[in-house]
Amino acid sequence: MTVWKTSMRNFFAHKGRMALSAVAVLLSVAFVCGTLVFTDTMNTTFDKLFSATAPDVTVSPKSAKGADETPRNGKPVSLPASAVRQAAKADGVKSADGTVSSMSVTVVNSANKNMGSSTGAPTIAGNWTASDAKSMEVTSGHRPRGPGEVMVDADTAKKHHLKIGDPLRTIAVTGDIRARISGIATFKVTNPGAAIVYFDTATAQQKLLGGRGLFTGIAVTAKPGVSDVQLKRNVAAVLPGPYKFQTQKENADANRDSMGSFLNVMKYAMLGFAGIAFLVGIFLIINTFSMLVAQRTREIGLMRALGSSRKQVNRSVLVEALLLGVFGSVLGVGAGVGLAVGLMKLMGAVGMDLTTGDLTVKWTTPAVGVLLGVIVTVVAAYVPARRAGKTSPMAALRDAGTPADGRAGLVRAVIGLVLTGAGTGSLFLAAGADKSGEGSLWLGLGVVLTLIGFVVIGPLLAGVVVRAISAVVLRLFGPVGRLAERNALRNPRRTGATGAALMIGLALVACLSVVGSSMVASATDELDKSVGADFLVQSDAGGPIVPAAAKAMASVPGLDHVTQYKVIDATLTAPNGVKETTTVTAADPSYQKDLQRKTVSGDLTGAYAKNSMSVGDGYAKAKHVKVGDRLSVDFQDGRTARLTVAAITSDDTVVDQGAMYMNISTAERYVPAAKMPLNQIMFAGAKDGQEKQAYASLKHAMAAYPQYQVRDQTDFKQNLKDQIGQLLNIVYGLLALAIIVAVLGVVNTLALSVVERTREIGLMRAIGLSRRQLRRMIRLESVVIALFGALLGLGLGMGWGATAHQLLALEGMRVLDIPWPTIIGVFVASAFVGLFAALIPAFRAGRMNVLNAIASD
Repeated sequence: MTVWKTSMRNFFAHKGRMALSAVAVLLSVAFVCGTLVFTDTMNTTFDKLFSATAPDVTVSPKSAKGADETPRNGKPVSLPASAVRQAAKADGVKSADGTVSSMSVTVVNSANKNMGSSTGAPTIAGNWTASDAKSMEVTSGHRPRGPGEVMVDADTAKKHHLKIGDPLRTIAVTGDIRARISGIATFKVTNPGAAIVYFDTATAQQKLLGGRGLFTGIAVTAKPGVSDVQLKRNVAAVLPGPYKFQTQKENADANRDSMGSFLNVMKYAMLGFAGIAFLVGIFLIINTFSMLVAQRTREIGLMRALGSSRKQVNRSVLVEALLLGVFGSVLGVGAGVGLAVGLMKLMGAVGMDLTTGDLTVKWTTPAVGVLLGVIVTVVAAYVPARRAGKTSPMAALRDAGTPADGRAGLVRAVIGLVLTGAGTGSLFLAAGADKSGEGSLWLGLGVVLTLIGFVVIGPLLAGVVVRAISAVVLRLFGPVGRLAERNALRNPRRTGATGAALMIGLALVACLSVVGSSMVASATDELDKSVGADFLVQSDAGGPIVPAAAKAMASVPGLDHVTQYKVIDATLTAPNGVKETTTVTAADPSYQKDLQRKTVSGDLTGAYAKNSMSVGDGYAKAKHVKVGDRLSVDFQDGRTARLTVAAITSDDTVVDQGAMYMNISTAERYVPAAKMPLNQIMFAGAKDGQEKQAYASLKHAMAAYPQYQVRDQTDFKQNLKDQIGQLLNIVYGLLALAIIVAVLGVVNTLALSVVERTREIGLMRAIGLSRRQLRRMIRLESVVIALFGALLGLGLGMGWGATAHQLLALEGMRVLDIPWPTIIGVFVASAFVGLFAALIPAFRAGRMNVLNAIASD
């Protein structure tokens, strides 16, 4: 009980000093809990949606591609209307509705603006059925009754200011559907962002599937008292054939699984960044308790002299850490719920509708948050607590202050050097690996070992690096700068831990900057060397190019050629009998102009001859294929062909690595026109001297199809740079949490350091140091600590990035590009971070009463 009372008294006596450590715990726990609440809420939203929209039993045709994927020709797999009539005759069936649904569509308004979601949610077109009426309600107008009418979901109508009577154009594979809005339907549950349009059944069949009497599925409703499982058996019994049968639960589970993979990636990525923040917070907590223990040396010595055991002193400090962990974690759980709500609002602003009515806080979320926060805090405080327990009773006779630990222990230095050396060796092995998979393992090990090594060896590095930085930065400020340098060097262990907290975040920033910049530079270099096409047309969403758009592109004046590019699923059988399911590329012969490919043997022109093809050298080596061999190519949606290998291309490239080429005319001999895939991308070359005119004409011709982007090579490079830049910005934003926690560590270290040096500050003020000089001294100390952490982090991160680039080089990305403006900018920004962190501690130091400071104990 005495230990508990002592801990409580000390905790509240130093509540101001504990505040920043509590904030670090709060932020880390909030990020964990916010991530869990946000992803759980999204799961709840989708669960409700999938359960509400799934009928009792769903019947769908089995796709040759599997997993319900839309075929490459853009037309959903269909089943005949006779199957609907057969299903309706099964025992226990109340009704069976034929459904039409396609996601290979784009909906635009009268201003030719895409009405689809900007968050990646699909645009779905289909027919309105009684099954849809279970999950949606027509709240304005009426359902579509003919080919000139369309109904739209209420969320899309609200987002794009659509109303009854407005014209909409739906761009489908079989052509455009022009209609006016006849009704608006509202979901009875939350729609996370999909844009949905409904047509009458005849129009949907004709325009989305290309013929009457076809459906993409059957929605079966059970009679009262008939279970979904029994209904599924009954319907399956009357519908023999290649069909898939799912109960409502199975359908919802399948949709949930497909969505869950994306949500899990997002959740674990965000939790990873929360883990980094926790790691940084550990340094803050260790520093806080180390300094508090050092400042209470005399007090702890008196406790030991009065009979307190080592265990009691140790337990007293750990109880303080427990209080800190509980306090920060509980606040963090509440902040995490607020963070989740903020993320939901942010997603709503960019197009994904999430309602707080679905806010899901499972009991495991606060439990995990509090448990994690408490464990991390107590573990971080263990070393200072153990040090406190070792305080001898004789310490009561000494002046309170920091024990003499100016030099890192020999054991610590040896361990740090060994870990750093082992990590460096692992990075060296990663850089020299022949396969990226093997190299990645060495890279991961090297990153972990060098990071731990730098943390352990931090106090030893502080003595060298701080002096070097001071020689450049602090000597300009005369005696005040020298004082700041000595203060930073006074306790290398504290300086090392404070700098290490900042080092972690900045090392990751530097590493990702090098990797991202090298990827852009490598891709740009590859494009300059190999891409000869003047223009590229594609959908950023990954959709195929509809025939009408391809026809419009082919008719553009000023173009020398237009190249089609189709990807076809096939199974290849090598001469040795080994089979491999893969894809082959069917393109026009002009593709040789659009992309220069290095050939290992043979002539690529011959690959575009009748019944010929090329293969990549990776496949050729693995399957022992040489020029002149004949491969059996079983086209998934067509017949089997025997094709001669006319060329083997080098896989030493970024673009089309491993691609196998053939002429489109060859593919057309074996794949029916109705099954022929649509173009994934199209290329074009301008006539000499007509590049600008052709570019403008191509843009004008494709303006009617806003789902496609027309780019010249400059546009394409910039788009690539922007995409990688956006990804890096998201990562930097998440790493900002760790950097914020590191800044709190600098603030806390300086604040406690000021308290620790109260008497010293009073004496310096008494012998003539002005308030301005005192504040400058503390600010300079903060700057040099921040620059120390930045220098270690940026150096370490560039080493990681350069090693990672060697693995990327195995995939064809050979250009190493160090983004010096970013690196230098981050280093300079670190100095401002140090200035900012010192504002409050410097202000408080300047406000000290000189006599009271001298008299302090």
